[in-house]
Amino acid sequence: MSKSVTPKSKDYSKWYTDVITKAELADYGPVKGTMIIRPYGFKIWENIKNIFDLEFKKTGHTNAYFPLFIPKSFLNKEAEHVEGFAKECAIVTHSRLTADDDGSLTPDPNSKLEEEVIVRPTSETIIWSMYKKWIKSHRDLPLLINQWANVVRWEMRTRLFLRTSEFLWQEGHTAHATEKEAIDETHKILNIYQNVVENFMGIPLTVGRKSDSEKFAGAVETFSIEAMMGDKKALQAGTSHYLGQNFSKAFDVKFQDSDNKEKHVYATSWGVSTRLIGALIMVHGDDKGLRLPPKIAPIQIVIVPIYKSDNDLEIITEYVSPIVNYMKQNNISCYFDTRDKLSPGFKFNEWEMKGVPLRIEVGMRDLNSKILTIARRDNNEKSTVKIDDANKLLVNNLNDIQKCLYNEALNFKNQNTFQADDYNEFKKIISDGGFVECGWDGNEETETKIKSETNATIRCIPFNQEKKLKCIYTQNPAKYTVVFAKAY
Repeated sequence: MSKSVTPKSKDYSKWYTDVITKAELADYGPVKGTMIIRPYGFKIWENIKNIFDLEFKKTGHTNAYFPLFIPKSFLNKEAEHVEGFAKECAIVTHSRLTADDDGSLTPDPNSKLEEEVIVRPTSETIIWSMYKKWIKSHRDLPLLINQWANVVRWEMRTRLFLRTSEFLWQEGHTAHATEKEAIDETHKILNIYQNVVENFMGIPLTVGRKSDSEKFAGAVETFSIEAMMGDKKALQAGTSHYLGQNFSKAFDVKFQDSDNKEKHVYATSWGVSTRLIGALIMVHGDDKGLRLPPKIAPIQIVIVPIYKSDNDLEIITEYVSPIVNYMKQNNISCYFDTRDKLSPGFKFNEWEMKGVPLRIEVGMRDLNSKILTIARRDNNEKSTVKIDDANKLLVNNLNDIQKCLYNEALNFKNQNTFQADDYNEFKKIISDGGFVECGWDGNEETETKIKSETNATIRCIPFNQEKKLKCIYTQNPAKYTVVFAKAY
């Protein structure tokens, strides 16, 4: 395995792909635009997924599973929704194959479906068709369901983890008796997203509401968490949507309230996906590969023994066994790398590429001195510690790495977030890269002109709207303070 990656400064896009393939996170699938998530990458996703899943369940949500296939007629029921996804839908037209005269497989004309089927791009329509059956009374509400699934959106331009034709995600779909309950739900989920991404993944966020042109198709309001990548572009890391009664009216989902009146329910939907792994790479990665926050790292500590004989290895194994046992007892993942025929230098490079937060190097000389050598992946610093102090110091180091990675990313984000009130200044900042906080008059035409001239979009309208500004483009009084940036 070649351990070198293209430097960030030379070719950021190539660096990103190099890290993914050489850290063995993912590979390209045989169908254009698809991705195979390799075991190490999937373990990162599992760790992220498990944290989110626990947080959802703490707030009363339960998991279910809905079909991959959706009748085409379902998408027609909510016009704005179908318009938003129509160009990305994969369609099933036949149910089987047959061999033609030359032996090639072809769709059997006798198996043509009466109604074409859409491969799930998102599940609002099929879930709301079921909610019509399940919701009859106010006693059935709120209905709080989450699904972990794959979805298909036939993207023309793809990039591993960030935008693929098929990806993994969670999608929550909830039904409520009142508008207030539904709006509260969207904010509750947004808070969960922010907590997990910032406090577990170490990624600082800008949080707020989407403009109408950027909101989810079929939503009344969309709220998002936006992260700054290492190339100063934005990545939409998660969204929470207040759907109002759009889907309940489209699918005629009503309940009998305590006043014996029939009413349409209020809805939300929300999701994060495997693109979070892309964010993790671009926010924390360096020219040596990944740097993983300990709270989501598949391996938090790796121990690399340096030995010449089997007897040396047995002695080193006994020497470090109290550390390995302590870490297991405290739910810290620790891997003792005894793979034969691989040099210590090869192992060092491999674990640096894979972003393991802490590496312990231990040889026979260290035993005589009763020490360990510790290498931190976040800052590449090495130090020696006494074996008797190792457990406490290792845990402290893990906690410190978690904080340092977040603070480093936060400093980068702060240094590349600018305020502007002049459009020429705005265009220069956008060209150089970064987030721009500025005024916007709330006019969609203004937003469209800025996007066409700079390729920057409104990432969100932050919740804090204390500033009184002029619109960056028209110089008319601003309706909102917004954050513009180029985005993935």
